[in-house]
Amino acid sequence: MNLNEKLQQNDGAEMVDKHQFKSFVGGLIYLTHTRHDISYSIGVISRFMQCPSRDHFDAAKQVMRYIAGTIEYGIWYSKVSDFKLCGFTESDWASSLDDRRSVSANVFTLGSGVIT
Repeated sequence: MNLNEKLQQNDGAEMVDKHQFKSFVGGLIYLTHTRHDISYSIGVISRFMQCPSRDHFDAAKQVMRYIAGTIEYGIWYSKVSDFKLCGFTESDWASSLDDRRSVSANVFTLGSGVIT
């Protein structure tokens, strides 16, 4: 997704086919098991499954373009001498334009790679 892009339910854009959108986003949700870097974006996009607009579909296509451009990326786990668990958190207060809910995210690493 584009940085600082705020999607909302009633954005005034034309509606798209619900079934096509659900199928497309469902495939991206499946992909989040191996590509943790898209989890947040897909979580935001999947909020609009019931009433998708052109803007929501364009955001999902942007994630697909990102995946196509980073197909060789991955998480590598290697032997490290400093083996410790580290955690990071981020919060965005009232980020949802529809209900003003806050969003938070966590990343945990163990050794040299992300585990969740």
